[in-house]
Parts: sequence; C-alpha cells; structure tokens
Amino acid sequence: MATLNPPKSISKRQELRQDTAVTVYVKAQEFFYENRTLVYGVAAGLIVVLLAIAGYAWLQSQKAVEAQEQLGGIVTVYEKGEYRAALDGTGEHLGLLAIADEYGGTDAGNLARFYAADALFRLGEYDQALEFFQAYDKGEDIVGASALAGEATIHEIKGDHALAGNLYRQAAGQFENEMTSPQYLMAAGRAYEQAGQYDNAGTAYQTIQDSYPESTEAQNIDFYLARVRAAQR
Repeated sequence: MATLNPPKSISKRQELRQDTAVTVYVKAQEFFYENRTLVYGVAAGLIVVLLAIAGYAWLQSQKAVEAQEQLGGIVTVYEKGEYRAALDGTGEHLGLLAIADEYGGTDAGNLARFYAADALFRLGEYDQALEFFQAYDKGEDIVGASALAGEATIHEIKGDHALAGNLYRQAAGQFENEMTSPQYLMAAGRAYEQAGQYDNAGTAYQTIQDSYPESTEAQNIDFYLARVRAAQR
C-alpha cells in the first residue's frame, strides 16, 4: 500500500514573508477605508488631468489642420506679389499676420511668421519685418537660413554691419549647401569690411575658397582676399 508523503515543513523565512505580505495587505486595506474620500479624490483628479491632456492634444491637432488650410489659401496671394493682401487677408482666408497670431504654436503658424516677415520686408516695413524674422522658430533648413539672412539684410540696411556680418555667417552654417552658403559668406565678408572687421571678412572669404571652391563666389575670391589683406596693412 502506498504511503502518504508527510507535509513539507515551512521554513521560518517563508513564514516571515507570508506574515509580511499579510501585514502589508491589512495595512493597505485600513489606509483605504480610513482615507477612501482622499483616494477617490486623487483618482478623480488623475482622470481629469488625463482627459485634459487628451483634449488639449486633440485641439492642437485640429488647430494644426485649420492653420495649414488657412496658410495654403493665403500663400497663393503672396506668390502673386500681392503682399499687403497676403498680410491682411482676403474674404476667404485669414492673412499671414492673423495666422501667425492665432496659430503660432503650430508648424503652419510658425511658417506664416516667415512669409509675413518676407512680405513686410518687400513692402519696406523693415522694423516689423525684423520682428517676424526674429520670432520665426528657425530649423536647420533652408528656410531657417533664409530667415537669418533676412535679419542680416535688415541690420545691414540700418547700418549695423558687424551684426549683419555675424548673422550672414550664421546663416551660412545654419543649412550648409553649395548654393546658399557661399552667397551668405560673401555677404558676411562684405558686411565685415563695411564694419572694418577685416579679420572676420578674410575668414569668410577664405571659407568660400576652402569649402566651396566650385561655387560662383569662389571664382573671384582671390581679389577679395587680396583687398582684405591690403586693408590690414
């Protein structure tokens, strides 16, 4: 006849673990019953916060769609050269100024700042154009580089050649490429010469020669380098 196996003894350590688990569970229950109003309040608060976050995200996505639609409509007016109408809007679409103001937190709203800056610049309203160029959130792309160059041009017009040179040089590095970078470096060199900063001018021209030897700007760069060296004597 088969014999029954005797029950395995429980070690002291296992007993302690079991006792600890039971104690924690009991204390948790006691805390819940004693503070259930607080617990329910915290839970409700978390739900409200989560719903608010979800609602905000949905509203932002809706605003992004609206901004893109508005910008797409008014850009056609801008591209026709009707800059004042593009800024102020038409009967069908908001203007660039309103889009930048109402949808500034979206990508389209940010891009509206750039278009507004360029339109204002073309209308000769340099102070306001500068504000919009500066407000534009610049990425490391050709539009970001162009916005910096726009700032530089306005400062150059205003006679602040040293700052213009710095901004042109920054634009050249914002989005490095064979077409615009040497153009911005050439503009930086010109502005630095106007400011009497011949060392900086020489550096800008030398960068064209070293980094963009195939560019149009590099063809006559020896002349500009020689002029700067002569001015330094």
